Amino acid sequence: MTGFVSFVSSGPGDPELLTLKAVARLREADAVLFDDLSSGPILGHARDGADLVGVGKRAGRASPKQDHVSRLLVEYAATGARVVRLKSGDCGLFGRLEEETDALQAAGIPYEIIPGVTSASAAAAAAGIPLTRRLTARRVQFLTGADVTGGLPADLNWAALADPLATTVVFMGKRTFGAMCAGLMAHGLPGDTPAMLAESVGHPEQRLTRTTIAGLAALLAEGPGLLPGLILYGPLAGDGA
Repeated sequence: MTGFVSFVSSGPGDPELLTLKAVARLREADAVLFDDLSSGPILGHARDGADLVGVGKRAGRASPKQDHVSRLLVEYAATGARVVRLKSGDCGLFGRLEEETDALQAAGIPYEIIPGVTSASAAAAAAGIPLTRRLTARRVQFLTGADVTGGLPADLNWAALADPLATTVVFMGKRTFGAMCAGLMAHGLPGDTPAMLAESVGHPEQRLTRTTIAGLAALLAEGPGLLPGLILYGPLAGDGA
């Protein structure tokens, strides 16, 4: 017997931002393997009797290894189960999606990918700003602020990241933003460039902090805190309600 795996994007955490297709797959699933940020009310859409398995990874906490998560997906699907792999935000953005699809392909298990609302889009919406603006913010770029070791990636394109006419969104960058800010300023981006720290987007404890890249680096130097967050900087980051 061969089951089927649906990679379902849960959005940033607000269950009202789920797509209709995401809700349908959750209601049909025999097993749901979920990230930490996809838990809570979102799991209320799973049917009674479904196996709910937490496989989330969080910085600074003990987390399942990636090969263990991939193996679980294969093992559940091999029984003929309908499996949902529930990932936060959009599962194609910094979600290690390909490692899991590779495992399914190797095992001959079919799958689908259901896109969702990115935390970047949700953060901008919560702040009351767009991600682009004609003439002054023509480009949007997403990057991860941490490599596999947890440090700042060594191969960053500093010229692109220091572009004053781009909106830049940094995922998983709270711990490394001090070093990143130093690099940005060394490559010509002014320290007073607007920046916003968006934490727990889509959750009741959501918090938005508007400042500058230099101010944010100083703030995070005091401690990154425990709330998951992303950083948005550029000409639009200081706008909004």
